[in-house]
Amino acid sequence: MADHAPGFPFASRRGLLLAGAGLGLTACLGGCGRRDEATPTAPAPDTAPAGPPEGSLEWSVAGAWRDRDKGRDAARHPMETLRFFGLQPAMTVVEFWPGGGWYTEIIAPYLAKGGGRYFAATFAQGPAADPAQAALNAAFQARFTSDRDLYGDIQFTQFGASTGAVAPPGTADLCLFIRSLHAWMAAGIAEKAFADAFAALRPGGVLGIVQHRLEPEEDQDPVAANGYVQEAFVRQLAEEAGFQFVAGSEINANEADTKDHPFGVDTLPPVRLTAPAGQPPDPEFDRTPYDAIGESDRMTLKFRKPE
Repeated sequence: MADHAPGFPFASRRGLLLAGAGLGLTACLGGCGRRDEATPTAPAPDTAPAGPPEGSLEWSVAGAWRDRDKGRDAARHPMETLRFFGLQPAMTVVEFWPGGGWYTEIIAPYLAKGGGRYFAATFAQGPAADPAQAALNAAFQARFTSDRDLYGDIQFTQFGASTGAVAPPGTADLCLFIRSLHAWMAAGIAEKAFADAFAALRPGGVLGIVQHRLEPEEDQDPVAANGYVQEAFVRQLAEEAGFQFVAGSEINANEADTKDHPFGVDTLPPVRLTAPAGQPPDPEFDRTPYDAIGESDRMTLKFRKPE
């Protein structure tokens, strides 16, 4: 779910004002008669553009703490996506499998400033946990507990095959599934994800989904091995869980994505596989056409729990 400030090579407004004042004084001395004392010119005000208001979504998206991840904003469109889902500052938000926290670093500061709450439903933990997922959980928690003034008091829960509630039942305003549904299909827990979100949401609460999109005429692989999922299938899962479809958006569409890549969607940025997952990279693999495509074509869907 789509990660620059222009320079101003011309003279500053302050410099132009001072230059104009000097030209005006010269003209007056030549044609207005002599004055014994010149009235001092007041300094021009600082005209540097103000940043977004602190606590606004614009402020959070532009935050300096995001400097390492802003490069993907052009492909992921976080501002437009979160506005489409209806994010507000005082909401309770649950993000399922936030991974490394790309969206967390936008949502958590925004909610912390606005009096909201953020629940991170991370990978399931325990003796049988995947080592890579366990490491990602540990890195995520270390990162987002390091600055409570910025990120607030994040609530850590879990989502997996045998986990409990992702948030107190009926308390969430917004649940987010961001590019993870295919992994849940592979693990056989897609239906549970919808059920857990439905339980967490209050009546009228919203489920927002961003997912790699399969063409409607293609056959849906039950485990979505290539990472792509049909919109009709997503809508079916949501409606079977009790959700009502609200709207879809083309915010994260990419018409250049042919969806026939040798290593599935992970052939594309940002994963950029050059060999099957789990195998060493192939230095001879030509990445040029896949890098030119950019990130995947994604559906952006909004559902609501009935009142």
